Amino acid sequence: MTSQLFSPIALRGLTLENRVIVSPMCQYSAEDGSATDWHLMHLGQLAISGPGLLVIEATGVEARGRITHGCLGLYSDANEAALARVLAFCRQHGKAKIGIQLAHAGRKASAQRPWEGRGPLLPKEGAWETVAPFPLPGSGAGSGATPVSERAWPMPRMMDRAEMDKVKAAFVQAARRSDRLGIDLIELHMAHGYLMHAFLSPISNQRNDDYGGNRENRMRYPLEMFDAVRAAWPEKKPLGVRISSTDWVAGGWDIADSVAFAAELKKRGCDYICASSGGVSEKQKLALGPGYQVPFAERVRRETGIATMAVGMILEPDYAESLVAEGKADMVALARGLLYNPRWPWHAAEVLGAQASYPLQYARSQPAKWPEAFRPAKAAE
Repeated sequence: MTSQLFSPIALRGLTLENRVIVSPMCQYSAEDGSATDWHLMHLGQLAISGPGLLVIEATGVEARGRITHGCLGLYSDANEAALARVLAFCRQHGKAKIGIQLAHAGRKASAQRPWEGRGPLLPKEGAWETVAPFPLPGSGAGSGATPVSERAWPMPRMMDRAEMDKVKAAFVQAARRSDRLGIDLIELHMAHGYLMHAFLSPISNQRNDDYGGNRENRMRYPLEMFDAVRAAWPEKKPLGVRISSTDWVAGGWDIADSVAFAAELKKRGCDYICASSGGVSEKQKLALGPGYQVPFAERVRRETGIATMAVGMILEPDYAESLVAEGKADMVALARGLLYNPRWPWHAAEVLGAQASYPLQYARSQPAKWPEAFRPAKAAE
């Protein structure tokens, strides 16, 4: 039987050779927003390992939109040049298409790196002012079981119309830089309590103007942002959105809201939804487990017809295969599973009887090319 996980998928003018996606994973290892040798190693090893798409980590569209001092940015010529060096390596040695997740951390910016404590920076540590839809302190809540810092988060400044226009322009400029870099796909980060999600959730958005209150108003700015980026991004290139499908808090943003939001995004030319969850409130109560977010991707896909990407504790090849084969998602994104096993696509292809790309330097590592006595059982069949 032909593997569905390793079948191609077309998104506008881009065709991925398979549906294994490297999820954007913050590395907290940039310098003034610019990629370093760590990114060359990190992204390079993943690019050669056979995924259909490699999505670069959450990348701040302005310096104050970074989560930490170590977060990647795409707001300066220096940022652009540093990333170009990394991309050149990935393209020379790997076949994965390359996307980037453009982001603004909002009230969750100006934070410590995870190994420093995850809390807000202090002035002596180089803290900066944060902005948000409404002046409520940030939250240490993350997607998944992220530890919460004991430090008190500062009050962000409420964004006025001029501030909203400034941030929107920063997203547009970052999209143009992405195009100059030859990036194949953009994913807008509208999840995990960061700026766009903060506008969507009634927990974090308590405005009383046209950008707060009912769901239509709370969706207004994120939709305006999407429209602006879509207009600046080449028509042939896909534009997707990562959402928090639910806040995991009673009275917060939920899956019904996400379906409505996805339907509006689809009308505007959105090509896929990556269905994540959580991150806006420390009161969240997650039901963690293998594929715990898959039902969100399945429901959004079923009720809107938009392509979806499932993400979250998807570790086993057979399970990933079943998600695509059974129509629960169109693509499967892996994060920590790939950090632990960067060659996951090779191993999954072997299990599923499929093919994944290898660089010429590593071609002899394919089990089918081992001496017969040492081949894994699957390769010997």
